[in-house]
Amino acid sequence: MDWRMFAERLASMARDLLAQETVTDTLERITRSATELVPGCDAAGILILQSKGVRTLAPTDQVVIDSDRLQERLQEGPCYDIARRGGGERVFRIADFRADHPGWPAYVAAGRELGLGSMMGFLLYTEDEDLGALNLYSRHPGAFTEAGETAGWLLASHAAVAFSSARTHAQLEQAVSTRHVIGEAMGILMGRHDLTEDQAFDVLRRYSQDHNVKLREVARRVCEHGGLN
Repeated sequence: MDWRMFAERLASMARDLLAQETVTDTLERITRSATELVPGCDAAGILILQSKGVRTLAPTDQVVIDSDRLQERLQEGPCYDIARRGGGERVFRIADFRADHPGWPAYVAAGRELGLGSMMGFLLYTEDEDLGALNLYSRHPGAFTEAGETAGWLLASHAAVAFSSARTHAQLEQAVSTRHVIGEAMGILMGRHDLTEDQAFDVLRRYSQDHNVKLREVARRVCEHGGLN
């Protein structure tokens, strides 16, 4: 492992992450970097847990999606555990899918059928939140060494900060956009029905609650159609 070269490429990646325009672009750059920077890594992806189940982000190969779905179906596996538990162990590794694993016996046996040889998972976290897991896969048993694990952990640390920052930026943009649409809708209602700001907002809010439609969507309808009818 040439650590000087790794450090130079990691620094270049960190600068590149800041230049990405969307959260998706940021995540795709992270997983692509994993296949480029971590020795033995053939595929990578990010797994997050939502109320509706597992979601795979920025997979570099179909096997990443298949593995995540498998872990969700079996309710076991290193990536699933690391994303679910948080606050505990932050790195998991399966050195050889040919061998039985006491922690995830069903997943390892099924993963062998997917053509997996070995894997690592890293919790993506910041001081304030756990974001999910960065998962690295190899088709070959024993592909990930201690040096590879260190490289993956360093990459995951940079990735977590970039992921959190990109998501926060996207949320702020969404909030500003929503506020603009709602303000425009309120103006339309105020002009059409001689309402005050508070009255116009109350109309939007009540319609949203009564029809179980998000406030932003209600406001968009008013902007497009000039009213709620």
